[in-house]
Amino acid sequence: MTAPTTIRALTVAPLDIPLHEPFGIASGAQEVARNLLVAVELTDGTRGYGEAAPFPAFNGETQDMAHAAILAARSLVEGADVREWRRIALALPALPGMTGSARCAIETAILDALTRRARLPLWAFFGGAATSLETDVTITTGSVTAAARAAQAIVARGVTTIKIKIGAGDPDATTIRTMEHDLARIVAIRDVAPTARLILDGNCGYTAPDALRLLDMLGVHGIVPALFEQPVAKDDEEGLRRLTATRRVPVAADESVASATDAARLARNAAVDVLNIKLMKCGIVEALDIAAIARTAGLHLMIGGMVESLLAMTVSACFAAGQGGFRFVDLDTPLFLAENPFDGGMTYHGGTIDLTLIEAGHGVTPRSPAL
Repeated sequence: MTAPTTIRALTVAPLDIPLHEPFGIASGAQEVARNLLVAVELTDGTRGYGEAAPFPAFNGETQDMAHAAILAARSLVEGADVREWRRIALALPALPGMTGSARCAIETAILDALTRRARLPLWAFFGGAATSLETDVTITTGSVTAAARAAQAIVARGVTTIKIKIGAGDPDATTIRTMEHDLARIVAIRDVAPTARLILDGNCGYTAPDALRLLDMLGVHGIVPALFEQPVAKDDEEGLRRLTATRRVPVAADESVASATDAARLARNAAVDVLNIKLMKCGIVEALDIAAIARTAGLHLMIGGMVESLLAMTVSACFAAGQGGFRFVDLDTPLFLAENPFDGGMTYHGGTIDLTLIEAGHGVTPRSPAL
């Protein structure tokens, strides 16, 4: 007899959500979140949902690539028992064309079904350390005027940490002078938000010498960032190590840490102070391994995401709050989306993310039956 916890079906559908304005980073911008909604259904009718949020400007992964990878996983997932979630997750990377966001979506849907059926909130499944987090809000690449205006709006929301995307240059200039433009943007933000904690995110846009020069110029203005995230190219581990060794500011790896193997190498080589975990880079099971490596090595933890809806961001919030110990939280992209196609999940109160309304699973359900 088939167990009620058997996965009867795995389905996937496009989840295209427009943004209020382009989400720009050093390597490109996104005007529409071209994501995917994944659902698993158990034989007892329980449904679990996951989201894939590929971000081509970040790592080259596209919606079509993630879609194909999810379809390729059907033979592995359908007929499996949801209680064997870790075994399923560990088998995903070996499938042809598997991507990080596809792994995340499938693992999320499976864990959501498991914990919904058990009437267990996902934050409790991950450890129950906390039910709230304090997130930053991001100012994406753009002009000095737009940066100052965005900072004013962020402060008005009651948010105390601002993350600044840098490294893209001036979109209005005929000759791009990246460092000078970034300096002007950061100073303008500081001027309208003098008490805010500032995080710089280079998204691979700087070299180590230029990153140090930027810090020197910021110092002239009395600005010391709380964190410098991925200032240099993904494969420039020596550049990361050089910046970290100066002890000027804490340095975080993002693009450079997409697996537990990456995390172990960065920790062993003292290349960074902080590891930015994004479930979309590697899925949940491997993200748990990265967190364990960071704790063992004495590195600090950051939780972030791609351009994700409330569904995926709620899962990341449950992951971080449930385990505890995340010093930096960057879970703001639902605020950039022009639509929310879901009910339930986490809620924002200024910079506070509240998970207390979640009663089972991640608590997010599509509003449309077509999803």
